Amino acid sequence: MMSPSLSTIGVLTSGGDAPGMNAAIRAVTRTALYHGVQVIGILNGFDGLINGEFRPLGARDVGGILPRGGTILQTRRSERFFETRYQREAIRHLNEAGIEGLIVIGGEGSMHGAHALSQQGVRVVGIPASIDNDIWGTNMSIGVDTALNTIMDAVDRLRDTASSHNRAFLIETMGRGCGYLAVMAGIICGAEMVLIPEVETKVEEVIAAVEDAYRRGKAHAIILVAEGASIKIHDLAQAIDQADVGFKTRITILGHIQRGGSPTAYDRLLASRMGFKAVETLLAGEHGVMVGLKGRLMETVPLSQVIEHQRAVNMEYYQMARILAR
Repeated sequence: MMSPSLSTIGVLTSGGDAPGMNAAIRAVTRTALYHGVQVIGILNGFDGLINGEFRPLGARDVGGILPRGGTILQTRRSERFFETRYQREAIRHLNEAGIEGLIVIGGEGSMHGAHALSQQGVRVVGIPASIDNDIWGTNMSIGVDTALNTIMDAVDRLRDTASSHNRAFLIETMGRGCGYLAVMAGIICGAEMVLIPEVETKVEEVIAAVEDAYRRGKAHAIILVAEGASIKIHDLAQAIDQADVGFKTRITILGHIQRGGSPTAYDRLLASRMGFKAVETLLAGEHGVMVGLKGRLMETVPLSQVIEHQRAVNMEYYQMARILAR
């Protein structure tokens, strides 16, 4: 049952940007307007909430943004928001603007911020958006599919030059604490080896894998390294070159290219479903939760549970990447 008392909601994007955030903003705005609820966009994440940087959002304000990467509301990481005095300032601005419910779109840190507000009585619903796919409580976060497709395209291109020059390419993906991108990219790109934060790998193991690829007549070797892996990519390249295993190394750090670009069909649909569900959840009187994908269904999970866990890499996929690399 929809809540008749909710007349205005706010929406913000926080933390690292992810392709599909705009699709979520669009879905939140148009779903709320359909139910007769006004929408106020909060600029620059939690910093904008502290500073009172608000703008009304109408149906036309979110027109044409589906294919755009990034976020029209802008985003920042806000360390000061975790200080109580700044949370009080943010809540004061929410009350002054008449915002009765808040939707937070972002990653793990954003869900911590959303929970902090919820603990102080703000009606909050979170939407997971993080290319690392490290948010507990959802099978998939907004932006992951687009990032994987970006990595796949880059690795496919790099493989062409790696084969032409008989090189071992060390390619760094994002993932400080979660190796999801590296593992999945390793499978879909046919990498010889994947290094992730969850598994400690010795330099000697990597050298052996590269040497084995050379001896078996491969024209190249692709090693995917998550940025949080125990071995740093430049140290690894130096060690492989000094070992003289046949292939010379080249390093490519994909960096923030993984965050950009037009969201894929999957991410547009996922973000639209999550934005729609988030508004429906608020209007039904439920809050202090995050919407998440469970199988094929959109469900809610308490923010208190979300922030207590970190979504780990499925080690079956990691094992699959190792087996298929042979």
